[in-house]
Amino acid sequence: MQSIPVDTSRLGVLRCAVPPEAKIGNYDTQEVKKDRDGNTVYTVGVLVRQEGRRASVIEIAVPGEPKGVVEGIEVRITGMEAFAWAMGDRHGVSFRASAITPVLPVPSASPPGKGGAS
Repeated sequence: MQSIPVDTSRLGVLRCAVPPEAKIGNYDTQEVKKDRDGNTVYTVGVLVRQEGRRASVIEIAVPGEPKGVVEGIEVRITGMEAFAWAMGDRHGVSFRASAITPVLPVPSASPPGKGGAS
């Protein structure tokens, strides 16, 4: 399957809609999916909303548990790829990334004379 790189800078603000969950590779045995390097694969539901458009939630697979990614937090996605799949009569597009990390708020400077050194 050919993967297509995704320019996440064109997707607007990205927020975690569904926190990381280990991806199940075999539903009969409940065995979790592992990547080629033996890392557990997690899925994260990410809310995508481009300016002036409806919001969508996409599931993105990522190797290893994304630390600090919780519902509602803005996230940064590194190395995102899309790939088409087909199984019988079913088909779709799936997404994976090399990392999903929280966007940490920039600390605001305290106003002059408030809480700073004198």
